[in-house]
Amino acid sequence: MPRNFESEFLNFLRVEKGLSSNTLVAYRSDLDKLKRYASSLGKEIQSLDRDDVRAFLKRLHVSGLDPRSIARVLVTARSFYRFLLLDGHLKRDPTANLESPKTWQSLPKFLLPEEVERLLESPDISTSLGVRDKAMLEVLYATGLRVTELVSLKQTDLNMETGFLLTLGKGSKERLVPLGKKAIQWTTSYLSVRPSLVGSNKTSALFVTSRGTPMSRQAFWKLISEYGKKAGVGHVTPHLLRHSFATHLLENGADLRSVQLMLGHSDVGTTQIYTHVTNERLREVYKKYHPRA
Repeated sequence: MPRNFESEFLNFLRVEKGLSSNTLVAYRSDLDKLKRYASSLGKEIQSLDRDDVRAFLKRLHVSGLDPRSIARVLVTARSFYRFLLLDGHLKRDPTANLESPKTWQSLPKFLLPEEVERLLESPDISTSLGVRDKAMLEVLYATGLRVTELVSLKQTDLNMETGFLLTLGKGSKERLVPLGKKAIQWTTSYLSVRPSLVGSNKTSALFVTSRGTPMSRQAFWKLISEYGKKAGVGHVTPHLLRHSFATHLLENGADLRSVQLMLGHSDVGTTQIYTHVTNERLREVYKKYHPRA
């Protein structure tokens, strides 16, 4: 009769380590996940190698399990394989030097270009508020601004002739960002109707509400979310459009340093995550269309 290494390990934890019943239940649950994965490969749990364990953790990640829970599974696997190693049942620990999932960086989500187009076309431009919303969406996608930077813009921050805007980012650092023809066109249209929205209020804010007060972060979050639903592209946030801005630039050949400057990242490493996004998308396209992928 084959030995049940999982039961021996759990008994060791109960007797030698004095772990509580609840903790043992968690260990058993994690081992069951690992055992089912081993079975799907036609292997015993004790015969998994390092690549198998790494692939197992990645599968948990893809399934939507949060990094903290995956990290706990890895702790269980490490304890289990070290137990087998010390007992002489293994010659090599397959979890040695595996990176903790707590340090995994989630790839930012982004909209496809055609989804962005649908979003940008969703405001009703026959109304003053629709023109304002159209201008805000166009500026956000054209510049990749953070939502706070967008709603903090003043009329004097835009230079339509040169096609740049000035924004104050994190750490009170100023940066110039190209505006783009479409954003300039719709901002110009918005400026022609802005006086009807401002009324007698005196505000230097570029984008204002129907009451003539400065647009707030919360109000714009609500607006863009509603336009995402209207456009049929799901839940949209200002940051999703910022991610899309960066991803589309890199996909079309922009260099990392330029994108870093436009986003206002102090460290290029922060911007580098978008190269992982584009690489992942390239891999998906390759798998889908290459006959020998």
